[in-house]
Amino acid sequence: MPHGAGEKDNIKIRDFGKPLVFGGKDHLDITSLINMDAANILAGSRFSVLTGKVAKLQRALISFMLDKAEEHGYEEHYLPLIANTESLQATGQLPKFADDLFQLTDDYYLIPTAEVPLTNLYRDQIISLDSLPIKLTAHTSCFRSEAGSYGKDTRGLIRQHQFEKVELVQICHPDHSFEALESLTKNAETILQELNLPYQVIELCTGDLGFSAAKTYDLEVWIPSQESFREISSCSNCTDFQARRAKIRFKQDGTTQFAHTLNGSALAAGRTLIAIIENCYDQKSLITIPEALQDYTKFKTIEV
Repeated sequence: MPHGAGEKDNIKIRDFGKPLVFGGKDHLDITSLINMDAANILAGSRFSVLTGKVAKLQRALISFMLDKAEEHGYEEHYLPLIANTESLQATGQLPKFADDLFQLTDDYYLIPTAEVPLTNLYRDQIISLDSLPIKLTAHTSCFRSEAGSYGKDTRGLIRQHQFEKVELVQICHPDHSFEALESLTKNAETILQELNLPYQVIELCTGDLGFSAAKTYDLEVWIPSQESFREISSCSNCTDFQARRAKIRFKQDGTTQFAHTLNGSALAAGRTLIAIIENCYDQKSLITIPEALQDYTKFKTIEV
């Protein structure tokens, strides 16, 4: 990892597409099919109600992402949206990030990411060496309290308490985990490339690295209204950190070893929705659906 104190010391690895500046309208200004006021009545701030073609566009995005994951060899799962304490300790959310979780009872929490249940599918197991690498995917709703982020990104879909995400997880041999990180990151990038959305890949420095990770690439998509790139995926190699907590092991040459675990979003659906609405708006009356999604949506434009 590059040494550094924080975000300013991260390194851009590569980029894709040409960012365009259109002049200020964000996704809420462009379409009324995202209703924050109704969500505020139903649940409170940092929730949203999607209607009509925007709701269908999100559903299409999720299906497209899952299909791309399957093409890359990931097996789809349907998972509980509630995890117990042991599962969250295994992947590193507890005890360090307890404030960012929605706790239901003493032992149950809403999941912050499908990384938690997917990784824990192999908790307390000795995996056959021949089965590695194991590649898993799932679409879930994710729930985060966003502790410490009050006053930040309060408008629109950027930072929500509930959001949809397709997650990629790999469990692999320690000798191959950094190679697997490159592959997993490219798998997530494929989504943005096929949607023709400008993005950049950032390698995080030591001071910005997550608690469980040994190396991380962030994918940042271009958001025209903010005239900046915003994180849409974080792809990490956790080496044996989670495997030691979760006791995910394999045997080789008569000895038991800890596997390595990796995870990444492919992608966060809400932020992808923002990027499509803002990058594909004709500045008049139409949002053009990316060609890769048109077989899923069954429509080519959204009138605004």
